[in-house]
Amino acid sequence: MNRLVVFTDGAAKGNPGPGGWGVVIATPAGHVTELGGGHRHTTNNQMELTAVIEALRHLRGEPAPIAMHVDSTYVIRAITEWIHGWRRRGWKTAEGQPVLNRELWERLAELVDERGPNTIAWHYVRGHAAVAGNERADAIATAFAAGRRPALYDGPLIGYPISIHDVPDDTSLPKRRPGTKPAAKQTPYSYLSLVQGEPMRHSTWADCERRVKGVSGARYKKAMSPSDETTILAEWGYTPAQLRS
Repeated sequence: MNRLVVFTDGAAKGNPGPGGWGVVIATPAGHVTELGGGHRHTTNNQMELTAVIEALRHLRGEPAPIAMHVDSTYVIRAITEWIHGWRRRGWKTAEGQPVLNRELWERLAELVDERGPNTIAWHYVRGHAAVAGNERADAIATAFAAGRRPALYDGPLIGYPISIHDVPDDTSLPKRRPGTKPAAKQTPYSYLSLVQGEPMRHSTWADCERRVKGVSGARYKKAMSPSDETTILAEWGYTPAQLRS
């Protein structure tokens, strides 16, 4: 095989809560490398993204094309479809809301762009469907989410106990059935802004936008829950006690 075969997965206990990510890479030369890590407070989507980012970071300098296997339709649809509109709109959704996890999306987009067009083939594999590579990436992610550090393999493919090249014939994204509608979007819990070192909560995007518009260095994000607020504030280096309304 002339492709780098990669499986990635992420997990979070509580979502948000303790999380982990896992990666399995097989090179055309017959070498397998497992990667993994964890975070104390994160979300499942953040860990799914981190796994793909870390895989691409590890593969910098590897010229072979990549067959990237992911069990998240969110990650695949976003990086292959939605991200183009996000960039055009200044990292806002079609509804005008800030894109969640923007920092991670920017990192991933940079790594994808760095490799060049048509160098990554995105494959969707269903989680917990007995796909060996996906099951192993999930086991690594779950172990780190639980605070355990699993033994990570780094050696020849011939000595690897998992059939990483056994993948389903169909790895396309699932299609919506005719007549079905997308699930209703969740209403944001709040909007957060950070201006001159002072974090603030807003009940509407319009209020948040007024505070940050035209201000150099200002930051803003949509929070979907109280715990999401806490996560965003932690990323910015603040606590809920420092948040003004």
